[in-house]
Amino acid sequence: MNTLPQQLANGLLLGSMYGLIAIGYTMVYGIVQLINFAHGEIFMIGGFGALTVYAYVLPAGTSVWAALPLMLIGGGLIAILFAVGAERFAYRPLRGAPRLAPLITAIGLSLALQEVVRNFYPKADKARVFPELGKGSYEIGSLTVTNADIFLISIAAVCMTGLALFVRRSRTGRAMQATAQDPDTAQLMGIDTNRIIVIAFAIGGFFAAVAAIAYGFKYGHVEYRMGFIMGLKAFTAAVLGGIGNIYGAMLGGIVLGIAETLASAYIDGIPGLQQLGGASWANVWAFCLLILVLLLRPQGLLGERVADRA
Repeated sequence: MNTLPQQLANGLLLGSMYGLIAIGYTMVYGIVQLINFAHGEIFMIGGFGALTVYAYVLPAGTSVWAALPLMLIGGGLIAILFAVGAERFAYRPLRGAPRLAPLITAIGLSLALQEVVRNFYPKADKARVFPELGKGSYEIGSLTVTNADIFLISIAAVCMTGLALFVRRSRTGRAMQATAQDPDTAQLMGIDTNRIIVIAFAIGGFFAAVAAIAYGFKYGHVEYRMGFIMGLKAFTAAVLGGIGNIYGAMLGGIVLGIAETLASAYIDGIPGLQQLGGASWANVWAFCLLILVLLLRPQGLLGERVADRA
């Protein structure tokens, strides 16, 4: 059990990554009631965008620390471009259509984006090596953390603080809250709801790109399929925390990450459950947790009643 602090830290880091991606799901759902299953691919494209900046735009040998701001800007802009493009050309024409239509469109768009990257990005048919954010690791008590870990937890805290301030204090943030509560009344009060929806997609895209860069630093690669399972996990986190609630998305991500990590590390030590531990069962336990929470609290940890809004 002396590894428990390290496992909790690992879970917190993993959950922070889920939470950053889940913000995109929950903001879009909160405003337009759309489950954007292509958001996992926006995450993937953000990672490739950052890799493009480092590998093809900056001079060879550029320090990763020096390149980091440009990677965040480049990856974020490309992710925003695809997210906003999806809203404008794939989802907006279907606004008002039966809910199944945009849902199927999102799944189709997800598959299409995977194939676009696999076929047109250089050597993307296999994992591409992502630059390392330094090889150092640090001992903090019984914990071992790397530069990638520090970057992830720091950027997640900065992003969440910035988003909370933006939503609470800015005029656009208050307009987003009004649109989420009642889009028709918000429009009658002079709010440009189309602009608000575009901003929600853009913020979600940027957060996904940030998560993808953190993923690349932590795992050392990006690949065209990485958005599928990370997107599913992030969607699970959004539902777990209460879809439509930005704080719930981060909380759901952290709960999911910690539960998944602890299950992978310890469940095979329980008599009779030796075959159900390890990383291969992590996804199973993550979704078991989701089912359990939805049975006991259908609206999620901090959310509204999903049954009323789905």
